Amino acid sequence: MTIFLGEMIGTALLIFLGDGVVANVVLNKTKGSGSGWIVIAFGWGLAVFVGVFVAGPISGAHINPAVTVGLATAGKVSWSLAPLYLSGQLLGAAIGAFLVWLHYRQHLDITEDADLQLAVFCTGPQIRSHFNNFISELLGTFVLVYAVLHISAPEVGLGALDALPVGFLVLAIGLSLGGTTGYAINPARDLAPRLMHALLPMKGKRDSDWGYAWIPVIGPVAGGLLGAIATAIVVSFINIMCSFN
Repeated sequence: MTIFLGEMIGTALLIFLGDGVVANVVLNKTKGSGSGWIVIAFGWGLAVFVGVFVAGPISGAHINPAVTVGLATAGKVSWSLAPLYLSGQLLGAAIGAFLVWLHYRQHLDITEDADLQLAVFCTGPQIRSHFNNFISELLGTFVLVYAVLHISAPEVGLGALDALPVGFLVLAIGLSLGGTTGYAINPARDLAPRLMHALLPMKGKRDSDWGYAWIPVIGPVAGGLLGAIATAIVVSFINIMCSFN
């Protein structure tokens, strides 16, 4: 239960602040309206920092199913604990998305561009190509999980790090790799808020683009698996080379 609560709280904060910065930038008549991609990338990096800082002592702060899958594949977390991590992450993401709606609901209603309303809650590609969009999400999450596995202690998740380096890692991914799909790199971050977009009332709301929704779920999971496999290969190679010295 501690794992579930930690992941729920950490992911709720992640989404509240992360989707919140998107809302502040893209919605009409906000103080931050039109402030651009750099603000969004920094906002998400800081959102990760807060989520990890809070959840780290409680659950290890995976706050991302792709991280959980990567750590479990690497043997750093038991697969038997994965349902607790994943359920907490999904519920927390839904709570965070609801809080964003509650906070920005007037601005959502006066924003006539339904695509911008949707962008507050979930990602979408700049150029729609399922194969290329999938590769973008895979690569971004690969970098995330590969880096986490190289700098985290073996027994826990992102909470093994100081929270700030994790925030910088996500900031770097957003600035460098986020321009194609909006860098979900986290299935819970995209899926649960997309569902909340479908459920919550908004004036002029469009559909929730379910035809695209599998990409920011499957792509990050695949990236997390590859990150874990690549880490194991690199560590094994280094150990072999060291044995000859």
